[in-house]
Amino acid sequence: MNIIIVGCGKVGQKLAEQLSQEKIHNITVLDTRYNVIQDLINQFDIMGVVGSCTDIDVLAEAGVKDANILIAVTGSDELNLLTCLMAKKTGNCQTIARVRRPEYSKELHIFKEDLGLAMIINPEQTAAAEMARILRAPSAIQIDTFAKGRAEIIKFKIGEKSPLEDVRIADIIKKIDSDILVCGVERGEDAFIPGGDFILRRGDLVSIVATLKSGVDFFKKIGFNTNRVRDTIIVGGGDTAYYLAKILLATGVKVKLVEKNEQRCEELCSKLPKATIINGDGTDNNLLLEEGLEYAQSFVSMTNIDEENILLSLYAKSKMEGKVITKVNRVSYDDVIDGLDLGSVIYPKNITADHIVKFVRAMNNSIGNNIETMHVILGGNAEALEFRIRENSKVTGIPLSEIKLKSNTLIACINRSGNIILPRGRDTIEVDDTVIVVTTNHGFNDIKDILE
Repeated sequence: MNIIIVGCGKVGQKLAEQLSQEKIHNITVLDTRYNVIQDLINQFDIMGVVGSCTDIDVLAEAGVKDANILIAVTGSDELNLLTCLMAKKTGNCQTIARVRRPEYSKELHIFKEDLGLAMIINPEQTAAAEMARILRAPSAIQIDTFAKGRAEIIKFKIGEKSPLEDVRIADIIKKIDSDILVCGVERGEDAFIPGGDFILRRGDLVSIVATLKSGVDFFKKIGFNTNRVRDTIIVGGGDTAYYLAKILLATGVKVKLVEKNEQRCEELCSKLPKATIINGDGTDNNLLLEEGLEYAQSFVSMTNIDEENILLSLYAKSKMEGKVITKVNRVSYDDVIDGLDLGSVIYPKNITADHIVKFVRAMNNSIGNNIETMHVILGGNAEALEFRIRENSKVTGIPLSEIKLKSNTLIACINRSGNIILPRGRDTIEVDDTVIVVTTNHGFNDIKDILE
């Protein structure tokens, strides 16, 4: 497909990186900054145009008349919406706009309909939804859903005295007696798609495939908390905090929100009448202890300063047993940050890019691609892809034990008419199934790409 990315900030750069790796798209990036465009051209071997996205001649130079998709992710909501409108008028492409301001949230359906947008994404709202999902299963570090919500890939950490420590992958089912499948392990800077002889160690980050029921059963048997949190302390009163508090309050979770700006506190009090809004400095340890940090079931640090969020989460981990979530805006030091014990780390910019890439994949699916869903897992080192099996091929009707897969590739799950199968060697793939494949390889677009 021909794709134009307008705005080359962190989200735009992440989109250029992920989409260029697929090697099936013609990508053009557009920004007013010459040096940013040059860096992206050199790094990802894509096309670039320098200029204003509201200039029809610049859009024409970027190829808007032949584009399949235009993605507007500049720092201005209004600019993104205007660019999408111009693209629809001058070309005939599908358009995606990033819209962040909460006051627009109620009118998004109007924008989408009147401007003919294919997708609108709000990074703060999307990040908040991700956090709320993690708080639903506090033992998990990351949860990704497949098969229309019937299957999940859940990441967790092996701690001290875990029954999984020093256990071979092949022995887990016999020892724990739960229907799950280990699809990935992160150990330090290394990521593995393990075979049956792989031995788990303390400190490993393990990703499993499970149904909702089997996941809960598995975590209960290894001694993890499987109950949804009943209360939380949020530090920082920005838009993401507002969206998260709104979601949690709607599900019956008690929310204390700490914000040092008095005017913002007044706004939050009117918008979130059921929450406890505290006007104070969230980095004040005494304040957090007075508000019951030691007894809280969860803690979320989301000030506008990454360093503050990291230190707050480290402090919270030292004082409480509950779930900790850390919001990080900059992704430059993600390798270092992921090495710290910060609980679940949320990168709103990465989440935004991932959601847009999933949508692009779905569009590509309608013109011949067979990918239904895609998630980036194992700290960005692997992809979990859900393929729709539309016809008989070299992978159908054959026991999985007889299929020769490419290295670092695993068939992790089969969805057959809503029945979730965690596959073993004798299972087969059939027409109309959806199949989840986990791989460290890039560029898979069809189920046949998994073959050696």
